Amino acid sequence: MSLELKIMDHMKEAMKAKDSVALEALRAIKSAIILAKTEAGAAEGLSEADEIKMLQRLVKMRKDSYEIFTAQNRSDLAEPELAQIAVIEQFLPAQLTEAEVEVIVANIIAETGATGIAAMGKVMGLASAQIGGQAEGKVISGIVKKLLV
Repeated sequence: MSLELKIMDHMKEAMKAKDSVALEALRAIKSAIILAKTEAGAAEGLSEADEIKMLQRLVKMRKDSYEIFTAQNRSDLAEPELAQIAVIEQFLPAQLTEAEVEVIVANIIAETGATGIAAMGKVMGLASAQIGGQAEGKVISGIVKKLLV
């Protein structure tokens, strides 16, 4: 079942349950899918990797908003952001722990023989391709920096 169909099913359930926070998050996902499909040069459908990147971008936007609202002592705005993150994360693959990511990155460094921070780009590219949406780029880059220094 495609992401778009899953979203539509969850939207129907959220409407029946009158869950406005979930409905808002699901509508944001649907909107992002429609925008991605109608972009100039877009393929007929979205690949699974594109869907994961889009969902991660939506989660990151909400995390950033949450941090801003928290810094401004606006818990009335921050709490719905957390609830929307939980809804969006249902559609993401299970996230790896930092220890699991560290093992994968260490293996990549050992295989490529990378040394020093100059090899960070090469290692990041391989790690991002191998981990494929199961960890945030920020986490991956932090671990790569730690292991290459």
